[in-house]
Amino acid sequence: MATQDRLIESTQELLWERGYVGTSPRAIQQRAGVGQGSMYHHFDGKPDLAAAALRRSAEQMRAVAQADLAGPGTAYDRVAAYLRRERDVLRGCRIGRMAQDPEVVADPRLRAPVEETLDWLRGRIAEVIAEGQEAGELRADAEPADLAAAVVAVVQGGYVLARAADGAEPFERAVRGVLALLAAHRTG
Repeated sequence: MATQDRLIESTQELLWERGYVGTSPRAIQQRAGVGQGSMYHHFDGKPDLAAAALRRSAEQMRAVAQADLAGPGTAYDRVAAYLRRERDVLRGCRIGRMAQDPEVVADPRLRAPVEETLDWLRGRIAEVIAEGQEAGELRADAEPADLAAAVVAVVQGGYVLARAADGAEPFERAVRGVLALLAAHRTG
């Protein structure tokens, strides 16, 4: 793996584990197995590297979600596939956790991939729900964007509840709950 990729991957992991403040350039270099010169050859500093890591995490999250949401089945089946996908619930969402990091939220460059990804996710889920409404699979009496916002909020909130309880059950319960609400919108 190229040095630049090792630096980005190491930063992705450290941001997920420790947040922005807890991720020092030294920790990144140690995790990546590179020296300070290598890091600063590829990146202007920690903010530049963190921005690249957040962009990559965002791309990866979108790709995984898109695979579920573009998969086979009804709109309900595709949203359910996204919700039921295997996740490291206790670690939380790589992107969602960054929305809780004051340093990330305060820096427009770092916040942008977080905001864009969550906006994309809500939009993509809304598209799937609208497709289901157009196909007659889901009732048309609910706004797709509202249902999509609820789905994303349940996932992100489910991570928080699971971490607080140190167990996956609160996340799984939240997923079952939102699926029951979405099932109530089925036509058949």
